[in-house]
Amino acid sequence: MYRLGKLFKKALLPITIMLVPHTNLKQFSFRIPLLWIIVSLVLFLSTSVYLVSVAVQKDEFQRMEKRLNYYQNQFEGLNNSIREIKKAENEFRQLFRLKSKEKVLENIPSRQSGSVNMDDLRDQIQPTVETVKKIREYLSQERNIYMATPKGLPVNGTISSPFGLRINPFSGKTQFHPALDIRADLGTPVKTTADGVVIFAGCTKSGGNIVAIEHGFGYSTYYAHNKKLAVEAGQRVRRGTVIAYVGETGSATGPHSHYEIKENGKSVDPRRFMEKGQ
Repeated sequence: MYRLGKLFKKALLPITIMLVPHTNLKQFSFRIPLLWIIVSLVLFLSTSVYLVSVAVQKDEFQRMEKRLNYYQNQFEGLNNSIREIKKAENEFRQLFRLKSKEKVLENIPSRQSGSVNMDDLRDQIQPTVETVKKIREYLSQERNIYMATPKGLPVNGTISSPFGLRINPFSGKTQFHPALDIRADLGTPVKTTADGVVIFAGCTKSGGNIVAIEHGFGYSTYYAHNKKLAVEAGQRVRRGTVIAYVGETGSATGPHSHYEIKENGKSVDPRRFMEKGQ
């Protein structure tokens, strides 16, 4: 205890600090207890260490914040990819429950603890995303072809004159008939058998009131002898759209629908497409 008191008295002993200028100015001196100097040095060192520690922590925090933002962006991109894959998977599951190719094509939208290497993970997912895109593009193309391919007959009725050679009812001569004649009641709706664009809707001498539709992929269809037309040139139509009404205009012996299909510019037998009807 005595030594501690003696040490404390020494710490309180004043120290004279003299400032000697290199000019003619008067010297300046002041006295300060040794303890104050020690306390000041301790406070200075402590403050310096604290400031350096804060600076290091701030720098580390900024680095962590940048890394966090980077991972957030990466996860957001991956989540979008995963959502696209799941969406596509659900779409495909719903489609393939339909059991038949026709139903599938009809229902395709006329539209996927420890450190993680995000770049590697994204590289692994990307091929799946690209595969999904290719599948979608393929199905979309297949749908377009399917919807552009004639399906069934334009009216419900009886085939009165087949495709091929026949006796012309007006001349009595054997001639090639490039279509099917389908007997039906006057005014029966005539429906297009595939998606397409009306390229002609008007009257001709032999065909009467005619509708011609371009479907794409090499297909076009023609509907003649109509009583009345329900579409005009340039109009887009979908399979099943009413385009006209059965009549007997032009060279006709009675009410019927003259139905002709051309594939790559050549007339083909519409009976090839009857099995695809509803």
